Amino acid sequence: MKIHILGACGTFMGGVAILARRAGHEVSGADQHTYPPMSTLLEKEGIVLYEGYSEEPMREPPDLVIVGNALSRGNPAVEYMLNQRLNYTSGPRWLGENYLRNRKVIAVAGTHGKTTTASMLAWILEYAGLNPGFLIGGVPLNFNVSAREGSGYFVVEADEYDTAFFDKRSKFVHYRPQVAILNNLEYDHADIFPDLAAIETQFHHLMRAIPGNGTIISNAADTNLEDVINRGCWSELQRFSLDGEYDWQVELLRPDGSELRFLYQQQDMGSVAWDEYGRHNATNACAAVAAAVAADVPAATAIAALPSFKGVKRRMELISQAAGIHVYDDFAHHPTAIRLTLEGLRRKVGNARILVALEPRSNTMRAGVHADELGPALIAADYVWLKTGDGIDWDPQVALAPLKGRCKIVTRVDDMLQQLRNNLTPGDHVVFMSNGGFEAAPRRLSESLEDA
Repeated sequence: MKIHILGACGTFMGGVAILARRAGHEVSGADQHTYPPMSTLLEKEGIVLYEGYSEEPMREPPDLVIVGNALSRGNPAVEYMLNQRLNYTSGPRWLGENYLRNRKVIAVAGTHGKTTTASMLAWILEYAGLNPGFLIGGVPLNFNVSAREGSGYFVVEADEYDTAFFDKRSKFVHYRPQVAILNNLEYDHADIFPDLAAIETQFHHLMRAIPGNGTIISNAADTNLEDVINRGCWSELQRFSLDGEYDWQVELLRPDGSELRFLYQQQDMGSVAWDEYGRHNATNACAAVAAAVAADVPAATAIAALPSFKGVKRRMELISQAAGIHVYDDFAHHPTAIRLTLEGLRRKVGNARILVALEPRSNTMRAGVHADELGPALIAADYVWLKTGDGIDWDPQVALAPLKGRCKIVTRVDDMLQQLRNNLTPGDHVVFMSNGGFEAAPRRLSESLEDA
């Protein structure tokens, strides 16, 4: 089959392109900007890429057009596709109907932690010798790719964002998993959902698609998830927690979360020391272990896999250590994730200085939906630089008032980098937080430190 993919260089759609090519289809793709590393990865797979959204690649009609959710009416490629009555579908629907239907699907859902938890789970299955396939919204460093075909089991990051301009259901309703992790549920994606209740309804739809002999692994500490469960649960339910006696429990053997013990129904399943840290990663690991056990991996094997988990690119990724200064790149998009990440780092580094450069780039953050939560989320930092700009109509100074002057508002990345360099001392930990490119600020700072 000849498939053309619109929006092919996004992480999810790029993964779909790779899986379609590996399934034997002839694949081409288009995106507004085609650039490495995704463009390089796709071209290595034999996928022809077109810059921009013209009708040219579709003049010889493909058998199917797969449309990414970044495209909308008015886009010239979309208008041509509709006017010519080409056969089209969404990435999640194609994945669910054509790729996942004969696989043992494990879906990882939640407002935050999806990428890390899905990456842990994929690694556990790999460690257990199961050769899993996966499609993850990031790059697990154990694999260095965001998607692969594998065999048997398939781990999918189950995003609640909408499917396409013609399908406003959440992506994850298309996956029909046998095992589903529900990591957490908070209000996000204000450009799509009017309120939390609308997101809860989508999670309820996901629950309806899980078979009766399937398993749901749910965070017992999240009251919003409990509300979803109370609307209906038809599958085996297992809850996990850091602070309570539930089906699965994880205990911190060290305050920074670098040593953990896992319990199932109050029985000790084993302990582990690993390179990750923070309460959030402890619960991510507990969910991943529970899901692996539900997929018939022995608990001891699942736990033993964790010390060799290498983390995820751009999830508190340590990208350089020069002149005694640690520089991290983190894909931050929600105040809760920001708070948990910085609290975890604080427990790890003790009294060392933590300097944060933050770009509120997601639609929800830019709209100011979480402005009141932003300052408290940054309390663990010693100093914060916040890059503002067009589209932010809330007052950053008011939002960061809880920091009591330990912050600076900048409009240019160059100014921010210069101020950072002027304030750095050996032993500092610098965290760049953005779900965008941040004008390559982490790399630029790292290079300037290495050249110093």
